Amino acid sequence: MTGTIDEFKKLVDAEEFFQFFNMSYDLEVVNVHRLHILKKFSQYMHEIDENSPDLSQEEKLNQYSLALQKAYQVFIESTAYEQKLFKVFNDKPKNVVTLTEITSD
Repeated sequence: MTGTIDEFKKLVDAEEFFQFFNMSYDLEVVNVHRLHILKKFSQYMHEIDENSPDLSQEEKLNQYSLALQKAYQVFIESTAYEQKLFKVFNDKPKNVVTLTEITSD
């Protein structure tokens, strides 16, 4: 990795992050889980920033690289539904009665 933190801050697309960190990836996995990978990556970056505020820029980028790899790996081994990163996966559907809510007398 030869990029700077300023270059990193300009990245937008998932592919740009993988290219920035010189990481190989399966385009099919990224296409299916793009938003989830980026969301998980964002959560990991936030943890790094909160837990290690004194890291140098190089150390921070190294940690971010590991975080992206970890986020990518999550969705190779798991599904978006299992991770429940977005509100839609956590909201109870309206106007639906589940079988566990039905009781018999």
